[in-house]
Amino acid sequence: MTSLVLASASPRRREILETLGLAFEVDPSRAEEAPRDGEAPRELALRLAADKAREVSARRPSDAVLGADTVVVLDGAALGKPADEAEARAMIGRLSGRWHEVITGVALARDGIAVETLAVTTRVRFAALSQERIARYAATGEGLDKAGAYGVQGIGAGLVERIEGSYANVVGLPAHETVLLLERHGALGAWP
Repeated sequence: MTSLVLASASPRRREILETLGLAFEVDPSRAEEAPRDGEAPRELALRLAADKAREVSARRPSDAVLGADTVVVLDGAALGKPADEAEARAMIGRLSGRWHEVITGVALARDGIAVETLAVTTRVRFAALSQERIARYAATGEGLDKAGAYGVQGIGAGLVERIEGSYANVVGLPAHETVLLLERHGALGAWP
């Protein structure tokens, strides 16, 4: 029987799939995650999701492999993971009082081939933040391993004034669209 495999070590993606009641295994991808020169944020998210899914699927050809990558976009440019607390402060400062987009690319692969990819975009507005609040949040370290330097599922929820679209997408995996993707390709079984 085909197993569903999550090609990610992200505890947030794992929690979303668990919340949906899905049976799956975790096998983190070893695919490189570097952007290419001139690559648009949406294409970056789609490519990285597909690369992750294909890399794991090549090792597990009989399984359905789910890959995902989340990109935070401000003024048309992708904000990656901050290198340190100072860069986290700078990113949060740029997001303060403004709308930005969170794009998650999702891919399903079988036999080392991405059979379908999709991207979901959610708009997020940060509250206007004082320099002191920005510094205190950055000092928590919560955003150091996250694109855009914040985690909406943690303390960072207090920075967010409004979300238009999928909350789960901002966390790292659009739940509804992922269920539909898995259903379309027979990787879900009977759900719920």
